[in-house]
Amino acid sequence: MTQPTDRSGTLDLSRRTLIKGAGAMLSLSALASAARAQSGGKTWDLIIIGGGTAGLPAAIHAAQRGVRVLIIEQAAQLGGTLHLSTGQIAAAGTVFQAREGISDSPQAHYDDAMRINDNTSDPQMLRLWTQHGGATINWLAEHGFETAPNMPVAGGGHEPYQTRRYLWGPEDGRSILRVLMQLVTPHIEAGRIDVMMETGAVELIQNAQGRVTGVVVEDAAGQRRDVSGAKVLLAAGGCAANPRMFEDLHGVPLYCQAAYAHSQGVGLMLGLGAGGHLHGGDKYLGLFGMVMADAWVPAALDVGLTLNPLRRKPWELYVNQRGERFVREDLEGVHHRETALDKQPGHRFWVIFDERTLAEAPSLVSSWSTQQLRDAFESHPMFASAPTVASLAARVGIHPLNLQRTVAEYNRARERNDADALGREHRPVSLDSGPYYAIQSQGWTLVSFAGLVVDEQLRVLRSSGEAIPGLYAAGEILGAGATSGKGYVGGALVTPAMTFGKLLGERLSF
Repeated sequence: MTQPTDRSGTLDLSRRTLIKGAGAMLSLSALASAARAQSGGKTWDLIIIGGGTAGLPAAIHAAQRGVRVLIIEQAAQLGGTLHLSTGQIAAAGTVFQAREGISDSPQAHYDDAMRINDNTSDPQMLRLWTQHGGATINWLAEHGFETAPNMPVAGGGHEPYQTRRYLWGPEDGRSILRVLMQLVTPHIEAGRIDVMMETGAVELIQNAQGRVTGVVVEDAAGQRRDVSGAKVLLAAGGCAANPRMFEDLHGVPLYCQAAYAHSQGVGLMLGLGAGGHLHGGDKYLGLFGMVMADAWVPAALDVGLTLNPLRRKPWELYVNQRGERFVREDLEGVHHRETALDKQPGHRFWVIFDERTLAEAPSLVSSWSTQQLRDAFESHPMFASAPTVASLAARVGIHPLNLQRTVAEYNRARERNDADALGREHRPVSLDSGPYYAIQSQGWTLVSFAGLVVDEQLRVLRSSGEAIPGLYAAGEILGAGATSGKGYVGGALVTPAMTFGKLLGERLSF
């Protein structure tokens, strides 16, 4: 059985059975099919488990140095989450900043990231990213990467930086993947990089001294074999598609099923099985609300509400299950909303409003008309209406007396022009025209915050602090909390993953 912990520190987990990937991916490309590796007694210098955001840069740079590389990939295509992600990246000292005359530095980036997440990043990992991320983005640019228009920017959907260092490509993550595939393909075709597709890593092989010397793999037909290598890099991503493991490691349910299907935590289990340990589950923080398709956990993402006051001033109230307001609805910024939601029961809240608001306010769903929004109350399980505030509360499971009191106090302060209890300034109407409406919004995430503990050389560590010989890790397998902290820092997953993979490919000795 999994040993859950509190959310305060290192996770002490026993070795467990690996959980296999859920769902097939796209068909195997002609390249990958032609490059299928057969072990046949062959030994590689570097075995990379996971051919995605961290694994591909590691393979490319190692192969350039003459290192014999094997990539083991569970999916039917290389690229991992880059096929789905927005591919947001950030660093100081990039050619894209230079084009715009932007002055920046790694120290400024480090300080800005720590400001955003209240000093909760791992200082060592954040320093490694901010010191070397600029070189990674410039390397992409050197090989053809271009940004979407008007980049870089200070922010997007997350808390903004104080400097414009945040950017992404016109095709999101595929803009990055296109460059990586252009670079890795010649090495695969020349036999410098071997690839095992639709193949899972089952167990790490260790000698009597504990050094990792290879991997037990299992192909799509269920056949197992050993592959030998001088060093192994775990780059198989996190566990944000594995509800059981996610909750075990974070103490929070996986509220939505939206992550890359192969993010099953296999790499985490491999690292634990070899003697590593985890931390970072305490850094979980959900994004500020999304309407789910239904009440099941995990559920599918369905409808996004425009709750950012920079895009739409709020007319509504946000209340928790106790029927109480928990955040100033019109205060700009993102991080304070996410941290406020983190303290609410079930990490959920309800957007409450009345008939006048529905009729007169800009639509809460930017792509919907007011009539489409009205129609949702007849069909969507997360939308509810009732003739009175009390009956609305009873229908959706909010404390009725508290909700009545909350609405009445808001209306009274507005009508008397008294200060709002939470300091809110935008109060266009009182909520006093029935019927009344509620939309349930759920905190959620696409990433896992818990990850393997590594040192500044990205060697996987035992709980004693001793490095496991021959074993390294990079990417989301380190946990989003390592670089993003208890927050969402722009570019803090894709950029470190590529950067750390690149550094290992450049620096590992054999």
